[in-house]
Amino acid sequence: MTALRHALIAALALASLVACNPSAAQPDPTSTDRKTPAASGSAAPGAPAGGSGLSLKEAIALIPAGDEVRDGYERDSFKHWVDEDSDGCSTRSEVLLAEAVVKPEQGARCALTGGEWLSYYDEVTVTAASKLDIDHMVPLAEAWDSGASGWDAGRRMRYANDLGAERSLVAVTAKTNRSKSDKDPAQWLPPAASAQCTYGADWTATKLRWKLTADDKERTALEALAADCPDTVVKYEAAP
Repeated sequence: MTALRHALIAALALASLVACNPSAAQPDPTSTDRKTPAASGSAAPGAPAGGSGLSLKEAIALIPAGDEVRDGYERDSFKHWVDEDSDGCSTRSEVLLAEAVVKPEQGARCALTGGEWLSYYDEVTVTAASKLDIDHMVPLAEAWDSGASGWDAGRRMRYANDLGAERSLVAVTAKTNRSKSDKDPAQWLPPAASAQCTYGADWTATKLRWKLTADDKERTALEALAADCPDTVVKYEAAP
């Protein structure tokens, strides 16, 4: 799993070329190289089951419209960093192993030492796993606001530990993750200009994958971003 994911990291380094070169290599939001949790329950109605090669503008148009409602949200409603396959590595560790540019040493209980990562939000190279956060591309609170409040606990857990899509979870610097917090693209974009087209595609793909809605301000911000990213491509598969 992680070996295949590792092969895609070089493509991420070329993400800044996407907006100006349609033929540039791109990370694939729909790849299922990571382990996919078992399905249960039914998907919410909304976006189509999947899309391949959509422009960012086209993909944004597919996100269902809806008003955000925060009522009842608790972070503990999403059980996260589980060890879904009982191999000793939590979801956090699985992402770190998958995204390492230089593979870390893996010790007992999946303790990681050494290694190197590229935080694409701010183009910072990190050499200690402890200095990285695993960002939910669409934050848990934002997911709750835009549809997850109606899910059962099992589906929320699968969302919070989504290893079935390459871009649902990303390793980034703690500084940028905490700056982002639970903000949507109307309130926050990555500080590195080279990351913003990729981020718009990743956000949109995650919303479509999980059939989450977008409110008017979020959609307007995404559409403005899409205008600057005409060659950015979005691919996604609906979550089980």
